[in-house]
Amino acid sequence: MSITFYYTPHTSASRVHWVLEELGVPYDKVKLDLRAGDQHKPEFLAINPNGKVPALVVDGTPLFESLAIILYLGDRFGVDKGLWPRVGSSEYAEALSWSVWGSVTLGGTIFRIFFNTSEWFPADSRNALQAEAATKEFEAALKVLDQRLQGREYLVGSGFTLVDAANAAALAWALSFIKTDIAAYPAVGAWIERCVSRPANRAVEAG
Repeated sequence: MSITFYYTPHTSASRVHWVLEELGVPYDKVKLDLRAGDQHKPEFLAINPNGKVPALVVDGTPLFESLAIILYLGDRFGVDKGLWPRVGSSEYAEALSWSVWGSVTLGGTIFRIFFNTSEWFPADSRNALQAEAATKEFEAALKVLDQRLQGREYLVGSGFTLVDAANAAALAWALSFIKTDIAAYPAVGAWIERCVSRPANRAVEAG
């Protein structure tokens, strides 16, 4: 088996990196410099025509989009390790729902805030009203997540799964630039801390 992981730190590739570490599968890393334009080189575009990280090549087959990669890795490697529910189980349905929710419902609000507040984007392209509206949606999503985590430590089943890694990674990044009082969502705050304290994530943060 051959796995090559194309990434840039502090991007959506980080959650795939975390998942790979949790699974303990052997893989090679290729770090791309986005500012230098590595993502637009022909050899990388042959893997991900979108010119974005992350990307994964498994036994010669390319995958892109962080959520697709996580779902694939969960199905292929996570079940036997207790990190992903078995296809057809009720927990599997929940895993799909909360994984997609994290990327679409929650993730959509996060990126709207980022696009309208970050200095990565020209000042004349940012819209304060859009940022404010997205922040309200983000806080509504946090309330939904807090309710889900009432009386439970993790999102699906009784233990940590890759669903938690996918969502906690996104939220930890979001809370680095979104001015939200996480204390208003105590179950979410405790869950994030449980997740990001795991050795696999610490290994990613250490580089």
